[in-house]
Amino acid sequence: MTSLSVEILAADAAEPITSAGNAQLGIAVLAGIAVIVLLITKFKLHPFLALTIGSLGLGAFAGAPLAAAIKSFSTGLGNTVAGVGVLIALGAILGKLLADSGGADQIVDTILARASGRAMPWAMVLIASVIGLPLFFEVGIVLLIPVVLLVAKRGNYSLMRIGIPALAGLSVMHGLIPPHPGPLVAIDAVDANLGVTLALGLVVAVPTVIIAGPLFSRYAARWVDVPAPDNMIPVRPSEDLEKRPGFGVTVATVMLPVVLMLVKALVDIVVDDPENGLQKVTDVIGSPMIALLASVIVALFTLGRAAGFGKERLSTIVEKSLGPIAGVLMIVGAGGGFKQTLIDIGVGQMILDFSKDWAIPTLLLAWLIAVAIRLATGSATVATISAAGLVAPLAEGMSTSHTALLVLAIGAGSLFFSHVNDAGFWLVKEYFGMDVGQTVKTWSVMETIISVVGIVFVLLLSLVL
Repeated sequence: MTSLSVEILAADAAEPITSAGNAQLGIAVLAGIAVIVLLITKFKLHPFLALTIGSLGLGAFAGAPLAAAIKSFSTGLGNTVAGVGVLIALGAILGKLLADSGGADQIVDTILARASGRAMPWAMVLIASVIGLPLFFEVGIVLLIPVVLLVAKRGNYSLMRIGIPALAGLSVMHGLIPPHPGPLVAIDAVDANLGVTLALGLVVAVPTVIIAGPLFSRYAARWVDVPAPDNMIPVRPSEDLEKRPGFGVTVATVMLPVVLMLVKALVDIVVDDPENGLQKVTDVIGSPMIALLASVIVALFTLGRAAGFGKERLSTIVEKSLGPIAGVLMIVGAGGGFKQTLIDIGVGQMILDFSKDWAIPTLLLAWLIAVAIRLATGSATVATISAAGLVAPLAEGMSTSHTALLVLAIGAGSLFFSHVNDAGFWLVKEYFGMDVGQTVKTWSVMETIISVVGIVFVLLLSLVL
């Protein structure tokens, strides 16, 4: 899937659609990104429309024919949705089954029953990391906030001491670990190996989430001391269920696609023979689509049936899970269109021309580009997609491990300093009952720590691998 879409992109990008010089292309890129930023921040336009208009503006500023710019955008949108759309949909179904069946609550309750006192922040980061694997960030917040507020209130814990680890776990998963949309699109753009990216992502994620979660929460709790707001404790999804799936089977279901993809990556490294029978099998069952599809089918029984859901209820859950991701798919698709327009006007070659004499490492350059777009647009997904399109040519000739690290560098940069132009900022502020200053001192600083620690570990791995 990934290699096919990249081959298509490469074929389309063989001849630039404009003969503009590097200076004009540089101005065009800045102007195109500025249009997107202004439309999202100043005029509050939906990112899909902003990316669409910005892509056409980018082509116009570069002097490309309008028809060619439209074709580039449409090709990029189609290839991106074809590449990652099914994976996002399958991830959404798995997340909805996990939430509605009470499986997520079962994980939460089981871990909390075995944790107390000083272990509670570590329990919260573990819960968030496990639940955050198949869930979108916003869904994870909605799912975990009731637990955070209840634990803080009943156990008389500092809200920040409990909340920051949970938010850190969700955010790290969202930015670094597939099958979340951002990492998937970056993997597709730079032709990275998904299994290797997932394995290295977990290596980077563990120390990052520890530092930004349980360790940083000690200081966040001193800086901001707010009580858990009573009016923000919503009803948990599984409170009306008569039964729900067990802890072990729920964790096994959530981890199934991760395990299958890691097995494929391991066999590819150890066997390294496309004609080997074992590798042929693992290449199929460990492909992202098959791994997630298998997990969804298993979840219908291990989660849905275990909660007592009949065929009609399961069908309804699947149907309802697909509606909310329409916006995500269109944003991701439009981001792919913007990326393809960048490639087709020759920006990739321009970056190669400029960067060949720079002393700055490629991984750090990718991180800085993602940071700049994140600060400007407030969207981690938009930052990841745009940065991946800009640095994709730099992945040419990279080793498998370094291409995966390039994806992680972009993902880390996309999480830098969430502030007032990020929907997640306001979501955290309202749920935790904080003012803007308090949210900056806790949530925004936590996101920055994740980003900086993430790139540090990515750079360290690049020295070892």
